[in-house]
Amino acid sequence: MTRSSYVFTSESVSEGHPDKVADRISDTVVDAFLSAEPEARVACETLVTTNRIVLAGEVRAGKPGGSKAENKAMTKEIIASLEPKVRAAVKDIGYAQKGFHWEKARYQCFLHGQSAHIAQGVDANAKKDEGAGDQGIMFGYACNETPELMPATLQYSHNILKVLAKARHSGERPELEPDAKSQVTLRYENGKPVHVEQIVVSHQHTKKLGADSYSTKRIRALLEPYVKGVFPEGLITKKTEWHINPTGKFEIGGPDGDAGLTGRKIIVDTYGGASPHGGGAFSGKDPTKVDRSAAYMCRYLAKNVVAAGLADRCTIQISYAIGVARPTSFYVDLHGANTIDPAKLEKALPEMVDGCTPRAIRQHLGLNKPIYARTAAYGHFGRTPDNEGGFSWERDNLVAELKRLS
Repeated sequence: MTRSSYVFTSESVSEGHPDKVADRISDTVVDAFLSAEPEARVACETLVTTNRIVLAGEVRAGKPGGSKAENKAMTKEIIASLEPKVRAAVKDIGYAQKGFHWEKARYQCFLHGQSAHIAQGVDANAKKDEGAGDQGIMFGYACNETPELMPATLQYSHNILKVLAKARHSGERPELEPDAKSQVTLRYENGKPVHVEQIVVSHQHTKKLGADSYSTKRIRALLEPYVKGVFPEGLITKKTEWHINPTGKFEIGGPDGDAGLTGRKIIVDTYGGASPHGGGAFSGKDPTKVDRSAAYMCRYLAKNVVAAGLADRCTIQISYAIGVARPTSFYVDLHGANTIDPAKLEKALPEMVDGCTPRAIRQHLGLNKPIYARTAAYGHFGRTPDNEGGFSWERDNLVAELKRLS
């Protein structure tokens, strides 16, 4: 039986968190390849640590009709162009510290050609459609807790760090450094958030806070107005417990404080623990990888179901076999809503996207574009679609069609 009264928590991390630095770099590589060749293949992993950036993985680019030698040369040319793009990404985040500096960190790139055995299963030919880049299960989720149709605990956690990052980038709060984490605990009654129980924020900072030396009291006074502004009136009360930099000073941070790796913040990237997760990360992968593209499609479909008023919450699961175009399963959970039979949606939703094959997903959402670096921090979902094709999976353009089904 579904509980209506409970306490739930989600966390987020900033663009300067070491794992998010790695994600940003990996997605910068994806964008570089897709800018040169929309059908490029990329699987890029990044390691960042004290003044060191390491790239590894498999890539492939080539123009239609190009010879093997020409395509190989194109791939090498793109790889050779990556270092300034990677350094620019780190600079944009804001790292110019002694322990991790956008200009001084040692850069190493071990990207190499994609396995021919993987390519033969994924690539389309005269006898078969483009297959899934790997086997796996992917989930999508939406709920009506926030205007973004996202879990409130996660959305508020993201928003805290976004407003603080804006204050840092603008120069309004020069005391703040890039690395930060947030965590929000909400009490729910009748399935709706009614009170902020706990707020946790840990934010890297300069040695002095303006003219004053560091103290927990001073960092809380600096951060608290930004944090409070994120929440609707009345959710924070005198009973809300605050934990601001609970360990004390946080001067050493980012990749100098902890090593960062691509794909280690998959719950932050998705639904903050409110939904199942298939286990596959997003960043560093081109859209033939269904870990990424099919998860985006599941969010798109789940969001449209909730936006159409068919359920307060919707979870969708899809699965694939490597090299096979058609999904091996498609599942819809409406969490008790009785507006429509979930089995009807299990048949109708894939048909709205030409069977949810990898090619159909990429074409429907327009995923073969350099739109991925912007997804690397503050969540892949609950964002606003932009004019360049970014966050196309957040559109609600299936609502009218879904309403006709009920």
